[in-house]
Amino acid sequence: MSEKSPTRRQVSWLAILAFGWFGMFLMQWYLTTGSTVETIPYSRFEELVAQGAVTDVVVGKETIEGKLKDKLANGKSAFVTARVDLPLAEKLASKGISVTGAPSDGWLGNVVSWIVPLIVLYGFWFFMAGRFGDRQGVSGVMGIGKSRAKVYVEKDIKVTFADVAGVDEAKFELQEVVSFLRAPESYGRLGAHVPKGILLVGPPGTGKTLLARAVAGEAGVPFFSISGSEFVELFVGVGAARVRDLFEQARKAAPCIIFIDELDALGRSRMPSALGGYDEKEQTLNQLLAELDGFDPSAGVILLAATNRPEILDPALLRAGRFDRQVLVDRPDRSGRVAILKVHIKKIKIGPDVDIDLIAGMTAGFTGADLANLINEAAIAATRRNAGEVASVDFTAAIERIVAGIEKKSRTLSSSERRRTAYHEMGHALVAASLPGVDPVQKVSIIPRGVGALGYTMQRPTEDRFLLTISELKNRIAVLMGGRAAERLIFDGDVSTGAADDLQRATEIAIEMVTKHGMDAGVGQRTYAPKPQAFMPAMQDVVVSAAQETSREIDLAVRQLVEAGEACAQDILRSRRGDLEAGVELLIKQETLTAEQFAPLSSERSKDIRVVA
Repeated sequence: MSEKSPTRRQVSWLAILAFGWFGMFLMQWYLTTGSTVETIPYSRFEELVAQGAVTDVVVGKETIEGKLKDKLANGKSAFVTARVDLPLAEKLASKGISVTGAPSDGWLGNVVSWIVPLIVLYGFWFFMAGRFGDRQGVSGVMGIGKSRAKVYVEKDIKVTFADVAGVDEAKFELQEVVSFLRAPESYGRLGAHVPKGILLVGPPGTGKTLLARAVAGEAGVPFFSISGSEFVELFVGVGAARVRDLFEQARKAAPCIIFIDELDALGRSRMPSALGGYDEKEQTLNQLLAELDGFDPSAGVILLAATNRPEILDPALLRAGRFDRQVLVDRPDRSGRVAILKVHIKKIKIGPDVDIDLIAGMTAGFTGADLANLINEAAIAATRRNAGEVASVDFTAAIERIVAGIEKKSRTLSSSERRRTAYHEMGHALVAASLPGVDPVQKVSIIPRGVGALGYTMQRPTEDRFLLTISELKNRIAVLMGGRAAERLIFDGDVSTGAADDLQRATEIAIEMVTKHGMDAGVGQRTYAPKPQAFMPAMQDVVVSAAQETSREIDLAVRQLVEAGEACAQDILRSRRGDLEAGVELLIKQETLTAEQFAPLSSERSKDIRVVA
């Protein structure tokens, strides 16, 4: 995108400055070297003085100007020359010539040499500040302390609660805000007041910003939206000034809603600086706390904020009287995903074979943003094949694209690599089809996808799970080790690097079992893992506060769990060697297999197979 072009007002200012500067230059040139003045050498000036042709002169610091008795050959009767001779006055007086002194520059020269450059510099500064301000969304440097909040008036907000699905509990909590904004006097009847601040917490993409806009859309009030990072600037005190300006604007527009997105950028816990300095963010946070203390909820101004890292917010920000209420906006369950899909699927033309409930079952863990992206990817897939409507196959392709990555059919594998990959993926699939409590297999493929995956096995969850038992976690480790077990069984222990990701995921499950959930009798019933972050991935070591001997016990327990999982997978594959060989041959031929195409993938699960400890 090209940079924003100068506005008409800025162009007019530049034109006025340019013409003014040029006009002053012409005026100075005319007054100093006009058409009636002849510039002559100093030697010629001495000759004219000796001849008595000069009537009077004006002696400056650097020049001598004078008039002649008679005109020169070119018709000019005045002259100017550079001043060279210092005892000039005596020589002029001896000839009876009137001599006067004058400053080297008159008032006009001072104006030109001082005022005009300042005007030009100011004009250039004004022009550049205006352009900088246009890019930043405010009126240049003069608006540096102004709030950058985007203001949406009532008619601009077309989002309502009908556009938000899958978060019914959060919508119920926010209905009170809508009721207060519509009829604030009803809450004062019994002495109650609406919470000063409401904090929306949840993973990224769950619809926190959409919910805030829906509240404003339902209530029909102005909506001030700003990100927490927009308060802090290079200059000290700017953040605090913007906080004050934001609340002043909101009070003038009441009833209204202030929404601060990514509050953690502004409200992070205050800590002593390592250098002993004063943090600009801390000053901004202090100003926000002061504004919340002086916040009158009866004025009709509601503060909403959103974050996916509530654990790092300053405790003073979360105390009662500031952010009184926290509303969880979590990942939707199966029924929530169905509701979200119904909202977004209205925007596309779908075929009769599309089963929304089936799609919701295949997308466990997806957020609202993920589901919206899924529907868009499905529509793109249908457009790519020139279809008249979006079919079920397009949704399946979109899910695979999001979960496993883009197909790389151009990546050429040797026949030996294809066969090894087929054994690896079929090992995952057969182990998953044999163990209880494991998601059923939907598809197996040896088409390379993503960054490094040479194949993948897709499992379809039958239900949302919120609790997992020891046996179920051990079965998951066994499924992950199924690929390595198949390679070890078929190639006489000559395994490849293809199981690197499987090993990492299996190790992570085992570590959590031992250090977080206390599922190993040898290590004991206590946790060794740090307190996890609420909605973001952990960014620190898994094991803390463990003695050296205990750390060895943890490592041994993790190793035993992973090795037991592989041993279980080998037992299953050894007993189903025929299915393994048949499935590999069919997979090499077709590249992709579904449970309907290969019956052993959907056969009845063995009830007597368990993961040994």
